[in-house]
Amino acid sequence: MKVNVKVTLNHDALKQLEQIQQQAIEMTGEAVKTDIVTSQVVPKQIGELERSGHVVVDKGKIKLVYDTPYARRLYWHPEYNFRTDKNPNARGKWMEPYYAGEKKKFVQQTFAQFVKQLSKGMIK
Repeated sequence: MKVNVKVTLNHDALKQLEQIQQQAIEMTGEAVKTDIVTSQVVPKQIGELERSGHVVVDKGKIKLVYDTPYARRLYWHPEYNFRTDKNPNARGKWMEPYYAGEKKKFVQQTFAQFVKQLSKGMIK
């Protein structure tokens, strides 16, 4: 038995899907940043650390960057006794739940929602 198959790629649709994916990644990063602020997990005294958080998308990956001189020290030392009067859930390693914990599904589901929304019916 011999079967002939011809495949024609719609390059415009593929390019559009790449753009949708890129936009969805950026939107997901912003959604995660917003969820971190809402969850009140970033140590806070005057709010500079929390305000310094911004999203960087590099090669299809999200990076949340907190850009203060003390961000690294606070992040990597969860044993510190963080004040909780301004952010009641303040802790070190505040992003860990999003890549290795209970919020990992939040990231995946948020990305999937944005892709579906942006594709306007192309993806169901």
